[in-house]
Amino acid sequence: MRFDDSSVDTSQLEDRRGGGLGRGAAIGGGGAGLVGLLIYLVVAVLGGGDGTGANGTGIDGSGGAQPGTEQGTTGSDIATRCNTAGALDQYDDCFVLKVFNEVNEVWTAQFARAGQQYSDPRLVYFSDAVSTGCGTASAQVGPFYCPPDRRVFLDLGFLEQLQRDFGAQGRYAQAYIVAHEVGHHIQTITGTEQRLREAQNADPSRRNALSVQLELQADCYAGVWSTLANSAGNVTINEAELDEALRAAEAVGDDRIQASAGGRVDPESWTHGSAEQRREAFLNGYRGASMAACGTVPA
Repeated sequence: MRFDDSSVDTSQLEDRRGGGLGRGAAIGGGGAGLVGLLIYLVVAVLGGGDGTGANGTGIDGSGGAQPGTEQGTTGSDIATRCNTAGALDQYDDCFVLKVFNEVNEVWTAQFARAGQQYSDPRLVYFSDAVSTGCGTASAQVGPFYCPPDRRVFLDLGFLEQLQRDFGAQGRYAQAYIVAHEVGHHIQTITGTEQRLREAQNADPSRRNALSVQLELQADCYAGVWSTLANSAGNVTINEAELDEALRAAEAVGDDRIQASAGGRVDPESWTHGSAEQRREAFLNGYRGASMAACGTVPA
């Protein structure tokens, strides 16, 4: 995949790698210790909402981790390194941040065309564990979005493991992961996430089914971004790279993960959708090239 320029905007990044937990108050906590890592991955990989096993409370950022005071790579260090020749090919943190920049640039323009304002989320790199407005998350959680903080949280080491162990390989697979998580940000700023949580509280028997709707719409938004970015020239992809995104979407289907874990494939327990559903959701967005193609959640 090719970008229209190689500059990386580090102002959207909070780098907390090596800094331990953030300073914000944790609401709830991570779930990995309760159900075991393997089963927890079934729930949390590319998860929506909080990604920690506890739902966020509200969307105003209160109680969330505070920006950028933790130890780790400084903004000037990463800005210098990521804006050198070849950095996007050489460094995963630079590449993922560049994708994050482009995803926000495309959605800003798309919202503006609709007469609406898009507010950028922030990207947080962390290692080991991080405190968020949604709870305390370990690195085992993988990529997640926290609505109260309006931030995408990402442990790059786990991202490498996700690609290696779950078959989500290739640079455009990484782009899909980023675009999916930003899709959850769109659901937050448009009120979709709050409406869905209210529907879940009103009818707990539909909690998992409604969660699947939320995840598939985020997959669809990732597909929309792919087409819009390609059409605008922000990011140029080929058919092989599109296939990388589709394979990544399939790899994190609930049925695939349950089967690989050696357990029973149980549709009633799904929270993200099957491999086929996730592939089709991405393709629907890719082909429709508009948010309207992704439907209304909850349906």
